[in-house]
Amino acid sequence: MENRISFKNDYSEGAHPAILSLLMDTNFNQEPGYGEDSLSKAAKDKIREALGKSEAEIFFVAGGTQANLLLISHLLKPYESVIAADTGHIEVHETGAIEYTGHKINLVKNIAGKLTVQGIDDVVSLHTDHHMVKPKLVYLSQTTELGTVYKKQEIKEIADYCKSNNLFLYVDGARLGVALTSPYNDLSLADLAELTDAFYIGATKNGGLLGEALVFNRPELAEGFPYTLKQRGALMAKGRLLGAQFLALFSDNLYFQLAEHANTQAMRLAKAFEAKGYAFASQPESNQLFPILPVELIERLQQDFEFYVWEKRSSEEAVVRLVTSWATDPKDVEKCMLTL
Repeated sequence: MENRISFKNDYSEGAHPAILSLLMDTNFNQEPGYGEDSLSKAAKDKIREALGKSEAEIFFVAGGTQANLLLISHLLKPYESVIAADTGHIEVHETGAIEYTGHKINLVKNIAGKLTVQGIDDVVSLHTDHHMVKPKLVYLSQTTELGTVYKKQEIKEIADYCKSNNLFLYVDGARLGVALTSPYNDLSLADLAELTDAFYIGATKNGGLLGEALVFNRPELAEGFPYTLKQRGALMAKGRLLGAQFLALFSDNLYFQLAEHANTQAMRLAKAFEAKGYAFASQPESNQLFPILPVELIERLQQDFEFYVWEKRSSEEAVVRLVTSWATDPKDVEKCMLTL
């Protein structure tokens, strides 16, 4: 294995010790299967408490693509479609999973990774009769694929539009932790529960071994969802493994502490790049950074660090993506800063 330090993603490490400890401590406890165990029930109660929404329906699934596929295929009729930014994860990085369920994705050109009411309305206004698909669900990512963060007012405007036009509003929360702890954020978990129909809370990229918590803020929308889970192979017999992780993460504010650590390390790196005069392809707001660097510096950094070359701008410079995690060692960040 290479000895280079990885800034490629926020799931290179295993899991936070508190999760491993709880799994070990409860390992020989006999529990019911399929998510009916005491760990999963306790975790759901803690999440509902954080949401301020006792009636929310919560289901634990293994990964983000699975969560998106399950939710969208469950809520939409075969002729209904999804509205998403052209950078959206369901469009770019899910191997056509949504299309495979039979649903078209109506794409909107992103603005700093985001959707706007105008962009959504352009799609809705274009689809006028039964000769076309019927837009029904608006898909957002928080954070976006460019690391930017939707402000409360931005999501409220989209939510109001969705309610007025009978659209579902769903948020992909793979990196929800870093969004909610971003220095640019003004949105709470409770706000998200009020403004959206459904969203998921990502653990895979914030200290968990794996797992996402899919939240239906309107419980009536979850009717029949256990059948969808089972039919699509997503109902785990040992559901306790997911429940234990969320129980640990939502105890003692751990979920948000881990996300804040990732953001803190990213902001240290961002300030170092800015101090050297380098610009960014998108404003640094969370743990994903997209600096525009000369090729010579990229090659020098690649000697000690792993990261993605995201977009070649010319023969002389390119956009790279560096991602910090819940477990990023501040000393590794310092080493990167000294290399600039």
